[in-house]
Amino acid sequence: MRRLSREEWIEAAFDEMCTGGIDALRVEPLASRLGVTKGSFYWHFENRRALHLALLETWEHLGTSAIIDTVEAQSDDPVEQLRALVKVVFAPDDTADKIETAIRSWAQLEPLAAEAAARVDERRLDFVAALLRSAGVPAPLARRRSRLMYRTLIGEFLWRSSGGPASTTRELDEIVELLTYG
Repeated sequence: MRRLSREEWIEAAFDEMCTGGIDALRVEPLASRLGVTKGSFYWHFENRRALHLALLETWEHLGTSAIIDTVEAQSDDPVEQLRALVKVVFAPDDTADKIETAIRSWAQLEPLAAEAAARVDERRLDFVAALLRSAGVPAPLARRRSRLMYRTLIGEFLWRSSGGPASTTRELDEIVELLTYG
């Protein structure tokens, strides 16, 4: 019987959480579904809470840190970085959307997840506000516009998840123009 990697356990745990919520994420049924023993799980994680922490850390990295790194690597120009950010975060991604939804649902029930979500939100808002300030938008306005962009992103996600079309390239360009105007 093969032993799963830590990353495979995390990926399977995300799948399980996206399907049934955090309460459906149990070690024994997950191991059974994966065709491995619980020992494989305990090779990588001390307990279920350690898996929960790994899920939150992975979400924070992939949904925030990795995106910021990608955007910063594309250009030194803050407006171009903002343009790149908007294209990345507004792009339809069923897996990322499901994980984001599952984490947000979990955050309503569990302080550990709520703290991670608050930390992610603050980091995302700070990044956009910093880009806007670098593009010449005054600090108080940059912070408000950062929140407006985030709320627009949430609206986009809800719109798409209920069958609406994704924003067009032109609409995404207009978001950047509105954020950086004046």
